[in-house]
Amino acid sequence: MTLHFHWYLPTNGDGREVIGALEPREASGRASEFRPASLDYLTLVAKTAEQLGFEAVLTPTGSWCPDAWITTAALIRETRSLKFLVAFRPGLITPTLAAQQAAAFQQLSGGRLLLNIVTGGDAEEQRRFGDFHSKEERYERTGEFLDIVRGAWSGTPYDFSGKYYTVEGAAAFPTPSPAPGIFFGGASEPALDVAAKHVDTYLTWTEPPAKVGALIDDVRRRAAAHGRTLSFGIRAHVIARDTSEEAWAEADKLVGRISPAQIELARTRLAQSESEGQRRQLGLSADLRNLEVYPGLWAGFGLVRGGAGTALVGSHEEVASLIQEYAAVGVEHFVLSGQPHIEEAYWFAEGVRPILSRRGLLHAA
Repeated sequence: MTLHFHWYLPTNGDGREVIGALEPREASGRASEFRPASLDYLTLVAKTAEQLGFEAVLTPTGSWCPDAWITTAALIRETRSLKFLVAFRPGLITPTLAAQQAAAFQQLSGGRLLLNIVTGGDAEEQRRFGDFHSKEERYERTGEFLDIVRGAWSGTPYDFSGKYYTVEGAAAFPTPSPAPGIFFGGASEPALDVAAKHVDTYLTWTEPPAKVGALIDDVRRRAAAHGRTLSFGIRAHVIARDTSEEAWAEADKLVGRISPAQIELARTRLAQSESEGQRRQLGLSADLRNLEVYPGLWAGFGLVRGGAGTALVGSHEEVASLIQEYAAVGVEHFVLSGQPHIEEAYWFAEGVRPILSRRGLLHAA
C-alpha cells in the first residue's frame, strides 16, 4: 500500500500555541504571536505544503473560519500541483449549485479539487445557518445531496425526488473530469451508512490503531453490502523531532501554555456537541495526567480544540512506525497538521518522509 499525505490550511489563523497566543506578560521572552490568516500567509502555507510534497491541503468549514470555497479559489493561481480538500456543509446550498461550483473549481484548477463533506455535529452552529433539522435528518439529507451531486456530474441531466430535494435535469457543465474525490467523516450509525453508500474516502479522527481498524472494518463491511469499496484516512496533528525527548518536550510545552480556565471552558463547550466522533475525541483527553493514550499518540490538542484532538508524537523513526501501524489496519490517507503549520510541515517532510520513502510507502504526489 502506498500512502497519501495531506497538510492543513489554517484559515482561522496560526501560531505556536494550540489556541491563540499567550498574554503579553506570559509571553515575555518567548515566541508567541498570533498569525492572522491573510491571503499572503495562507499562500506561504500552501506553497510550503506543495514544495514539500504534500498531495493536498484540507481547508475547514464552520462559523468560526472563512468560507473554504472562496479561500481556496484564491490560491489556485498561487500553486501548481497542490490539491485542495475543500470542506463544506451539505444542506446550506442546493446540491446542483454545489455540483456546479465543484465543476468550475475542477476546470479552473486543472483537476485539483477534493471535497470533504461535513454534515455538522453541533445543532447550535447549524442554527446559525438557518438549519433546524435533527442530527438524523441532517445525515439523511446528506445522502440525498450526494446522490444529486454525483448525478449532476454524470454528463446526463439528472432527475431526483426525495424527502429533502426534488430536482429535474440537474447538471453541471462542463462535466468535471475527473470527478472530485469525496471525503467524509462521522462515527454515528447514520454517518456510517452515508459513508458506505456515497463516498470515496472515509475519514476519521485518530484513535489508537485497533479502534481505527475496527471502525474501518465496520465501514468496509457496510460498503461491501452495497457493492462498493472505499479508501480510508485519518486526521491528526504531528510533532516529530530528531529525538523522542525533543518531541515530547514540545508536546509538554504546548499543553503547559494552556491555562486551566481555558481547558475547563473548552471542555464544557465540546461536551455539548452532538458528534459521536467529538465525544470519542473528548474521552481520550479525560485524564489530564495521562494524555499519551497509546504509544506515540497524544491527546493534548483535544483539551481545548474541537475536531482532531490527537497528535502523533515522537522521533522521526517512531512517528514513521506509528504511521505504519495505521497503514496496517487500512489507513491510506493521512491529513496532518502542526503548530505552526509552516515549521511543522518541514519537520515532518524532512524527518519522517525520507524514512517512509525508504520503506516504500510514499505515494508520488
